[in-house]
Amino acid sequence: MAGRRIVIVGPAHPLRGGGMSTFNERLAMAFQEAGDEVEIVSFSLQYPSFLFPGKSQFTNEPAPKGITIKALINSVNPISWVRAGNYISSQRPDLVIFRYWLPFMGPALGTIARLVKRNRYSRILAITDNVIPHEKRPGDVPFTKYFLSACHGFLTMSRAVQQDLQRFEPNKLNIYLPHPLYDNFGSAESKAEACAALGLDTNFKYLLFFGFIRAYKGLDLLLEAMAIPALQAIPDLKLLIAGEFYEDAKPYRDLIEKHGLQDRLVLRTDFIPNAEVRHYFCAADLVVQPYKHATQSGVTQVAYHFDKPMVVTNVGGLSELVPHGEVGYVVAPQPKEIAAAIIDFYTLGKAHVYAQQIKTYKLRFSWSQFVKAVYELADKV
Repeated sequence: MAGRRIVIVGPAHPLRGGGMSTFNERLAMAFQEAGDEVEIVSFSLQYPSFLFPGKSQFTNEPAPKGITIKALINSVNPISWVRAGNYISSQRPDLVIFRYWLPFMGPALGTIARLVKRNRYSRILAITDNVIPHEKRPGDVPFTKYFLSACHGFLTMSRAVQQDLQRFEPNKLNIYLPHPLYDNFGSAESKAEACAALGLDTNFKYLLFFGFIRAYKGLDLLLEAMAIPALQAIPDLKLLIAGEFYEDAKPYRDLIEKHGLQDRLVLRTDFIPNAEVRHYFCAADLVVQPYKHATQSGVTQVAYHFDKPMVVTNVGGLSELVPHGEVGYVVAPQPKEIAAAIIDFYTLGKAHVYAQQIKTYKLRFSWSQFVKAVYELADKV
């Protein structure tokens, strides 16, 4: 049944949101394409400055067209939680979808959800990106319990998170839905065009590490892999690191100096705006996600959109989306294993084979299927 009134609660423009803003805006578009009336209720303040690890929480890019976004939530101001909850409740939406990714947001989002429930009409679902966070802090468990207990049902985008969720809410309905494709970064372009846009030499082969740099994402493992002699023997190979440091850069720079990798790397460690994302993926031959632990990753679905093979580690939900030997490699989070996959890719010439298989495999990650599954869950809770 389409034609519903839907509110999505989570980061949106002008917040960067670590991919969540992009996801929420694309999800709103998908519901609108299905005939729904959609609004995003976002944050006026997402993180206090002392808790935010990047340079800026905001983007200078233009707002997405055709999407209603209201910045009502201040994560540390309870008065704003009450106002946002009363506002959403008064709209009487058929469905309210919360994004939950960090226990710090539990008090705000849990309070808003409880206020919405007072209208005794709206169904409340949560897309739980993480239930147990990557970086643990005091208050994680009670904050998460407070939020989850206010919801009617849940969607997870990895089996690992689904299992974590069972520990908190074993009696509420939850479903697993794979992360849909990020198809809103534009169409693919040739390697020559992408390299020209980035000022890169087309004579090199490029690996891509993409996204915010945090300890759990394993960039240090990839740098160690780049130092392995067998990988260094591949001629004209460079690692393109595209993403902002969300922690101290010194340990990574020390590794680069220790192994003499300066000439083997291209560092683009500022925030990458959406308009430039396609250049990085289209310049690369292979996308590497050397995570030490993970739930799911939107980087995978950007790579799929641009038909790029991947190396991922067998942690969290990454291997659920990348069948080994069909569209890329699933390896242990160890430098030797990562290096072996990269060597295999280049020495056996797997680029064309994997790219062709990706074109078929990625068809299962459509937004229309995601929206249909959300409808079905909402009708059951």
